[in-house]
Amino acid sequence: MINSTAAPAAIQLSNLTKRYGDVTAVDGLSLTIPPGSIFGLLGTNGAGKTTTFKCLLGLARPTDGEVRFNGEALQPSLFERLSYMPERVALYEWMTGEQHLKLTRLSFERFDGARANELAQLFGLNLRKRIRTFSKGQQSAMAIVIAFSTHPDILVLDEPSSGLDPVHQRHVLDLMIDAAAGGATVLFSSHQIGQVERAADRVAILHRGKRVLDGEVEQLKAEVKIIEATFQGDAPALPALDVNAGVQRVMRQGRLLRAYVRGANNGAMHQIQAASPTSVRVLDQNLEDIFLAAVGDR
Repeated sequence: MINSTAAPAAIQLSNLTKRYGDVTAVDGLSLTIPPGSIFGLLGTNGAGKTTTFKCLLGLARPTDGEVRFNGEALQPSLFERLSYMPERVALYEWMTGEQHLKLTRLSFERFDGARANELAQLFGLNLRKRIRTFSKGQQSAMAIVIAFSTHPDILVLDEPSSGLDPVHQRHVLDLMIDAAAGGATVLFSSHQIGQVERAADRVAILHRGKRVLDGEVEQLKAEVKIIEATFQGDAPALPALDVNAGVQRVMRQGRLLRAYVRGANNGAMHQIQAASPTSVRVLDQNLEDIFLAAVGDR
């Protein structure tokens, strides 16, 4: 999905900061998003994801920092090449779906009517109905149809699967993957970490407005292994394990102990085995493990 040829970043955020009075919503955020990639933005509620998107697209003025698209500052000529789907979909409720597509055709030279009708059929939308009769999920699907029917170079999607059933959520992931395969760059947020793991090449995790982790998904997953040990009684306290610099964190629940271990030669396995567990196994971590480790204790 990632285009490996040398090129400016599709999206470059440099020290992006946004304050609302005494509240810092985004705090010195820097991100580099390669062309042709799918980049997932993760964070708890209030982490700064939506504010980041608004600053990115000129809907909110940054307090500090800058945003570049393919090396260019945001300007009206770029809007033809961008598609944005906000978390709270705002469609004209008095319009029909067909009228909304006609409005999109007038706004975007790249609009593809055949593609829009194909996507509407994929999501089961009756375009002759007024938007006010659509469910929340159908309105989200309509926004997706609009976003993907203009053949954009860059898609910015804030919770694009919100309100959709599992089948249509899968359609959204497939559309993102297909768009990236065709050279587009996709930046999206989601509370459904499994979806991010399936689709994204790279992720960044935000917490309280700051970037706490970012990188390629597969590389992040490979950096830390989970040692899972089961004991006959409650999992014991292991002070040496708790202070081991190679151990990211230790979790205990009843008879189960889980140690998140960075690197192989740090003595963590020996420290656990010295406590005589009844079983030990080494597991690969998933993106949810990475997310919880990054924000869980902060």
